[in-house]
Amino acid sequence: MNKYNIVGVMSGTSMDGLDLAHVTLEEVEQGKWHYDINASVTIRYEEKWRLRLSKLRHQNSLIFYRTDRFYGQYIGECINNFLSENDLQADLISSHGHTVFHQPENNLSVQIGDGNSIYAITGIPTVTNFRAIDVILGGEGAPLVGIADDYLFGEYDMCLNLGGFANISSSKQQQAFDVSPCNIVLNRIAREFDQEYDKDGAIAERGSIDYDLLSELNDIEFYTYENPKSLGREWISSNFWPVVRRSDANKEDKMKTLVDHIVFQISNTIEDLSGGDSSSKRVYVTGGGAYNTVLINHLRSHTDAEVIVPDSDIVEYKEALAFALLGILRVKNQINVLSSHTGAENDSVSGSLYGDFSKLI
Repeated sequence: MNKYNIVGVMSGTSMDGLDLAHVTLEEVEQGKWHYDINASVTIRYEEKWRLRLSKLRHQNSLIFYRTDRFYGQYIGECINNFLSENDLQADLISSHGHTVFHQPENNLSVQIGDGNSIYAITGIPTVTNFRAIDVILGGEGAPLVGIADDYLFGEYDMCLNLGGFANISSSKQQQAFDVSPCNIVLNRIAREFDQEYDKDGAIAERGSIDYDLLSELNDIEFYTYENPKSLGREWISSNFWPVVRRSDANKEDKMKTLVDHIVFQISNTIEDLSGGDSSSKRVYVTGGGAYNTVLINHLRSHTDAEVIVPDSDIVEYKEALAFALLGILRVKNQINVLSSHTGAENDSVSGSLYGDFSKLI
C-alpha cells in the first residue's frame, strides 16, 4: 500500500484554532510524495478552550491530565464531524496536539491531545507525540516539518512558515530552525485593539518604527545562537515580552516595530542560508502571517529572494499536511525527524501509535 487517506491535525501556539486537513498522500518514489488536500477546516476555539489551553501550564497535575484526556476526546469528536460533513473516510489520524511546555534545555516538550482518546472516539488508527524522542536524544524537538518540506516542496530553496513562531527549512542546506516569534506576539498586540489578529497588517501600517525598541529586540541573546534552535511560549514570557512591555511606544508603533523586527530576523536568515546572495532563491511562505500584507511586503523589500505565497489551502494547512506525512512515515517505520534539523544525537522514527495498523503496513 502506497496511497493513504490521512487526517492531519495541528494546533499552533497562536491558538487560532484546531486545523484539520484530509489529505491523500502517495509515495511516487523514495523520498518523494504526491499530495492532495481533499477537505480542510479550522475550528476556532471557544473562549473556554482558549483560556484552558493558555492557562494549563500553571495548573496542577490532575487538571493537566484531565485536560489532556478531554482535549483528545474533543479532537476525536471534531474529526468525526469533519469526516461526516465531507462524506470522507480516513486510514489514519496524525495529530501534533497542542504544545503546553517546550523546554528542550530541560529535556522535555509536551503536547496534549491524548491519542488513546482520539482513537477511542474515532476508531481510526492514530499517531501522536512526535517530539519526545528527539528531545530525549538531545534535540530541540522542533521544528519537525523540515522533512515534509523536503519530500513535498523540494523544488523551493526554502520553506518559511509564519505561524506562532517563524520557522524556516532549507533542504539544500539540510537545516531547519525557529527564526523568531511571529503571530504569537503580533496577536497579543492586536488583542489590545479587541481584534484576534492584525488583518492585512492594518494596525502596523498606522504605526512607526520605534528604533530603541527595535534595537533592544534585535539584541536578544537567542539571535546569536547557532542552529539548530527552537522557541516556546515560556521563552516569550521570560525573554521577549518583557522587552516589549517596558517600551514607552504606543500600541501602533509597537506593532510596526515587531513587524520590522520579525522581517529583519527572517531576511538575515534567508541571506545566511543563501551564502550572502539570495537573488536566485525561491522562498515558499505559509502560515497565517502570509496573509499579513504589511509583513509580506516588508519582507519582499528586505530580501532579493523571490517570496512566493501559495493558495489558501497550503497557506493555512501546510503544517497539518506535514504532520500527516510524518504520521505515515512513522507507521511505515521510516525516519521522520532529522537530527540535522533538531540537533539530536541521531535521526529518529518518532510518534506514539494507538490502534490497529495492520492494514496500513
